[in-house]
Amino acid sequence: MTRLTALLAILVLLSACGRMSDIGRAPEFTPPISGVERTAMVTYGLPQAIDSAPLLPTTASLWTGERGSLLGDRRAVQRGDILTVVIEINDSAQISNSSDRSRSASQQMAVPQLLGIPQRINEVLPDGASMNTAVQLNSSSVAAGDGSVRRSEKLTLRVAATIIDVLPNGVLSIEGSQEVRVNFELRELIVSGYVRPADITRQNEITYDKIASARISYGGRGQISDMQQPRYGQQAAEILLPF
Repeated sequence: MTRLTALLAILVLLSACGRMSDIGRAPEFTPPISGVERTAMVTYGLPQAIDSAPLLPTTASLWTGERGSLLGDRRAVQRGDILTVVIEINDSAQISNSSDRSRSASQQMAVPQLLGIPQRINEVLPDGASMNTAVQLNSSSVAAGDGSVRRSEKLTLRVAATIIDVLPNGVLSIEGSQEVRVNFELRELIVSGYVRPADITRQNEITYDKIASARISYGGRGQISDMQQPRYGQQAAEILLPF
């Protein structure tokens, strides 16, 4: 028992060591050099096929279709390019269900005459007992249920994302992250998913509802977020306790 107590104490101390280092310090930013966005920017994708047709000398023309020209298409289309993801969520849902059910049943069996047998049995039965009503059963059940769900969400954000991969069918895999620290609270915004190049607007933007397998995370970490979360022991107790 002593060894078990000591082991539990050691585990508690080890779990608290990581949190003790945050005392009096602001949350640290995630190093951008270790993200997949920077990897996509510094590595080249597959080489593009070169058209064998002779090129016209349109370098000095204002009407050239190159991306760097005045009227060129500057939308993100290749690995390492950056585009803006517009997140405007304003959803609400309300569901209400109710049910009502009732049932009643009654069964009665009497044996007033059966070759005189009931009368013979009545003679030996205690006072008040009789075979005139041998069996009588009654049952009744009532069930009612009522439930409702009400939800409302509103979120308006903009974040820059990087194309980290171009799939063989031309679909772009994007991922973006943003961190803003205010005093001792760090706000985190993460978005990832797959988009079609045709859904990217001329302003190099795309809305969240056009992102397939979208993963959007908006939260934070710091002193305020830490106070809002229950302690590990409380969470474990709520899981283990049956009542």
